Amino acid sequence: MQSYLVTVAAALVAAAVALVLVQVAHRVTRRLGRRSLLMTELTEHSHRAFQVAATVVGVQLAIRFTTLYAVGSPWRRFVLHTLVLAMIAALAWLVASLLVVAEDTALARFRTDVPNNRHARRVRTQVVLLRRLTIAVIVILAVGVMLMTFPSVRGVGAGVLTSAGVVAAVAALAAQSLLGNVFAGLQLAFSDAVRLDDVVVIEGEWGRIEEMTLSYVVVQVWDDRRLILPTSYFTSRPFQNWTRTEAKVLGTAEFDLDWAVPVQAVREELRRLCEGTDLWDGRVCVLQVTDATGGLVKVRAVVSAADAGSLWDLRCLVRENLVAWVRDHRPTALPRLRTEVGEATGPLAWQVAPLRRSVRRPADTEAPDDARVFGGSDDGEARSEAFVGREDHAEARR
Repeated sequence: MQSYLVTVAAALVAAAVALVLVQVAHRVTRRLGRRSLLMTELTEHSHRAFQVAATVVGVQLAIRFTTLYAVGSPWRRFVLHTLVLAMIAALAWLVASLLVVAEDTALARFRTDVPNNRHARRVRTQVVLLRRLTIAVIVILAVGVMLMTFPSVRGVGAGVLTSAGVVAAVAALAAQSLLGNVFAGLQLAFSDAVRLDDVVVIEGEWGRIEEMTLSYVVVQVWDDRRLILPTSYFTSRPFQNWTRTEAKVLGTAEFDLDWAVPVQAVREELRRLCEGTDLWDGRVCVLQVTDATGGLVKVRAVVSAADAGSLWDLRCLVRENLVAWVRDHRPTALPRLRTEVGEATGPLAWQVAPLRRSVRRPADTEAPDDARVFGGSDDGEARSEAFVGREDHAEARR
């Protein structure tokens, strides 16, 4: 009986000593953490795991060396085996927490709350997916090591290895979709096709990449809905990525108006509207007539903004103000349907359409900058070179 009490007392003393040492190390690390981000992350993420691991190791050593009188007894084997399983789990937890600390320390160097954060979002996407993968691998390895501590499992191991080929084939067929999504997630992480916080258009929905895992991607739609898609979707189907290279984007607002619309006056009103709002980034403000069929002309306003959210608000603002301006100042430009009654050569004045000579623009006169998307301004020239090519662009200018 006295031996058992000594064992229990030794285990309690070992646990207390381990907790005291861990607490001292925690305080020292916290004090050093005021000047070191790595120390701060260690105190936040690894403290509990270190406590459990140190306590389990201390208790196991105390019981192992104070129960020599019971070598070979079933209860000693059971207790030590249980402590071994607990130690494996605690060490796996500690290793996982240390990896999280290393990843968080690396991510702290890349800020995503700045305008030019494309590289930071790419690194964050890769690190987050790698974190999930490493933790899954650590858990699987820990479970495997724990199972191997059972003699019966080790004895079955040889038989399992002989049928590993069949098992692998069956598992591959059963998990084909899951493995496809996992490999697709890894491909997304390193291909830079899509990153966290990218603005995308998928299935007709405009939203932002909110979360990426090895099996699915969560898209936050503009109205706060969540669109959840498998990662294989992004490697097998087309989608729009508005912020792959930069956050600046172009947008359009289209209007169907009558042929009597004064295009230059509308263009000047668009310019005045863009210059009077903070939503416009100052790059592109162009108005063009893109079609003239069916008795109407299609007028397209092309504007630019610093990000997708500002562009949405700017497009709505352009539509609202131009509709009001046409209605109040140029009501004759509103869409109309004309019906002719009688012959074109009738006695009424409106039935006679005198021929007018066309007015040709002088050869040395070019359209204004706000009438050209691919030309005029420096931004338009760069856009023209991107779609045509430098040599072809220079040849066309000659």
